[in-house]
Parts: sequence; structure tokens; C-alpha cells
Amino acid sequence: MQRLARMEEKEGSLHVAMFPWLAMGHLLPFLRLSKLLAQKGHKISFISTPRNIERLPKLPSNLSSSITFVSFPLPPFPNLPPSSESSMDVPYINQQSLKSAFDLLKLPVTEFLRRSSPDWIIYDYASHWLPSIAMELGISKAFFSLFNASALCFMGPPSSLIEDFRSTPEDFTVVPLWIPFESKIVFRYHEVTRYVEKTEEDVTGVSDSVRFGYSISESDAVFVRSCPEFEPEWFGLLQDLYQKPIFPTGFLPPVSEDVDGEEEDATWVCIKEWLDKQRVNSVVYVSLGTEASLPQEELVELALGLEKSKVPFFWVLRNEETLILDGFEERVKGRGMVQVGWVPQVKILSHESVGGFLTHCGWNSVVEGLGFGRVPIFLPVLNEQGLNTRLLEGKGIGVEVPRNERDGSFDSDSVADSVRLAMVDGGGESKRANAKMMKGLFGNKDENIRYVDELVGYMRSKGSSH
Repeated sequence: MQRLARMEEKEGSLHVAMFPWLAMGHLLPFLRLSKLLAQKGHKISFISTPRNIERLPKLPSNLSSSITFVSFPLPPFPNLPPSSESSMDVPYINQQSLKSAFDLLKLPVTEFLRRSSPDWIIYDYASHWLPSIAMELGISKAFFSLFNASALCFMGPPSSLIEDFRSTPEDFTVVPLWIPFESKIVFRYHEVTRYVEKTEEDVTGVSDSVRFGYSISESDAVFVRSCPEFEPEWFGLLQDLYQKPIFPTGFLPPVSEDVDGEEEDATWVCIKEWLDKQRVNSVVYVSLGTEASLPQEELVELALGLEKSKVPFFWVLRNEETLILDGFEERVKGRGMVQVGWVPQVKILSHESVGGFLTHCGWNSVVEGLGFGRVPIFLPVLNEQGLNTRLLEGKGIGVEVPRNERDGSFDSDSVADSVRLAMVDGGGESKRANAKMMKGLFGNKDENIRYVDELVGYMRSKGSSH
């Protein structure tokens, strides 16, 4: 019986090409989905640039023959420092240049698809030019959204994205006309304006709105990294807005092999030694992502707020960020640890002493934090992070650091109060309980497999038009 099942699986196996955007928060979920597909007997060609492929965790031996990494050098482009291949290598003001360099991969990717003739190409929002190429080559195509359903609904139907009709910051601070039910999922003024001015000098290429519009409109199906159990009304609306098959992938929670590696051992040993000395659920992990930096004055307020909170914390800073605050590390010694550079985030979040996560609320980090039941403290910085914050707050999950509506500034007291409310105060008990409940949804690997099974069933039925 088992042999028959294996034979059937082999006969129905697909060749799937994966093409994520050049950001670790996109590469890793694409790789996670690749592994789940490979476990089901499908062949994967994972396309990216050399340095990004090197950064990915090593494949488990049982999947190494099923997943092939296809490497294309990123063409040089003005404003990009040498060897910049990921959003984490490039200052935020130059992100559009990175997208323009990414667009120059069109020719080698087209040649690869023509040569290898996969059944499916699963692609990201940035490669708006890819679906039309896939159609010419007779390859089925799916847009894989690493944004949740509510954020996609706020962005709107493909036609409005392609027209890029929202032109003022105020347009983004109100509920769009196409949302037929009550919603508080909107941007704050500062979340829209703060980084716009910084990127205006670098308006090369195609806007994100247009990229999303074509990626969605020209796809055969849309895969979404979320599930209807978590945001039922938004999945229903998304179906109406897109008028095409929508498949949840589940949350794709990371698994242990995603984060193992010799190179991180020394860093992890040092961090684990410190975490082991802290009480269970007592530490707040602080990380604001790899793409945008806070201004120095806000870094100082964040530091002073963590100090004032009296709550143990582990704070990871980006390489180029420096915290100039006399005596800070000495004053928090033993209670607070500051680490500069890369850290194994999933391992830290999985440690029993960690109870909370002060986060920029990128969807990847939300999934990782809630997958371990850690209560989030929100400090959104850019992209759709403000929308994620409103979604979670509306469900009674987490605490947002209060900020000035216009300029986004905050002070140390608002940080301290938010951390204490989330971590220790009686008023935050329900927030902590709700976050723990989310572990059963966000960290549920079995449920995840069920969604991927349904998605594979669709992909097999559609096949490709070779």
C-alpha cells in the first residue's frame, strides 16, 4: 500500500521554480515552502543571487537532491554598493535601485525557464514582468504573498494598484471604499510619510504599487502566508477583489533545521548562556528588522525606556547602528544584553526565558514570535508593518508603543510603560494569554501541512500548459 502511494506521488510530481524578492524575510519563507513541496516528492529550482543563496540555511540531507539552487549574479546598478544583493545590504533610500537591478535578472531567468521548462513558477511581488513571460512559455504561475490577507485587501484590487491612484499620505490613513465592513486597519500619518521623503531622490524604475498590481492580476492563483481561521473576513474579501483562486499556505512556521548551522554556534552559545540565567518568560527580545534604522534620538529613547522598564531585555542592533549613550550598558549589566549584528532570532524566541518581543511588526517576525506564544510590543517602522499592528491589536494581541501621530516620535516613558504592560502589569494579563493562545495557530505545523496539501492538489490539477 505504501509503495503504491509512493508511486502515485512520484507520477504526480511537479517541477516548481521559486523566485523570491531579494530580502531575507522573503527568501526564508520561499525556502520553507520549497521544503514542504520537496517533502511531498516535487522537484524545486530555487532562483536567487549567489550571496543570498550562501546566506540560506543548509538543506537537510533528505531534501538536497530535490531542491536545486539556481544562482544568477545581480547586475551592477548606480547607487548600489558592491556586493549588495539583499535589502539588508542597502540603505533604505536605495531600495528602488535594488529593485531596478533585480529587474535586470529578467533575461537570465527567462532563459532558465525556457531551458528547464518547469510546471509552475511561484514568484514574489517585485517581479511584475515574470507572469507574462511564464504565459508565453506555457508555465503556470502563482504570486506568493508574504503579506497577510488584510494588508492585501487594504492595498486593493489589482486595477487600483496599477493605476497607483492614492497620491497623498491622507489617502492611506482612511479605510478604502472597497472594504465593506467596519475596519480599523489603516496607516498612521507618520507611517506613510516618514520614509517617503527619504526615497524621493531615488525614484528609479517601477513603483511597488504597480509591481503588486501586475504580479496579482497576471497570476493564475495567489498563495497567501496566513489562514482563514486567523482572518476569515479578509480572505473572503480578497476572493471578491481578485476574482481568482486564493490559497492560504498557513503561516509556514520555522523548524529547527532552518536555523541550525555551525557558523552561528559561537554567537548562540554566548546568548544562550545569558538567557539561561533569566527567569522563565521574563525577557523581552528587542529587534526592529534589517531594513530600516531608527534615528539616533529615537534609539536613545528606546534604550532609556528599556532601562526604565526594569524588565530584562535582549536587544539586537544592526551593524551600522551605534548606540551613543554614556554608561547605558554598564547601568543595565546583568539585566540587559545588547548584541550588534546577526543573531539566531528563532532560537532566541524559542528560549523559555523569553516572554515578549518588541518588534517592528514585519509579518515574518510576527509569525516567529506568535509561533512561540511571545507577547508582541509593536513599534512599526515601514512597509505594511502599521497594518499588521492594527490587525493584531484589533484581536487583543500585543501592545503598541504610543507615538506622535504626525512625526512618529516617542519617548522613553511610552516605551517603559508599554514594555511593563505587555510583560508584567496586571492590565496586560489578557494580552499575554491571547499571545500564548496564538501559539496553537501560528506554530501549528500539522495545520500548515494541510494547507500545503490543498495547494498541491490545485497545482497538480492545473499542471502546466506545455
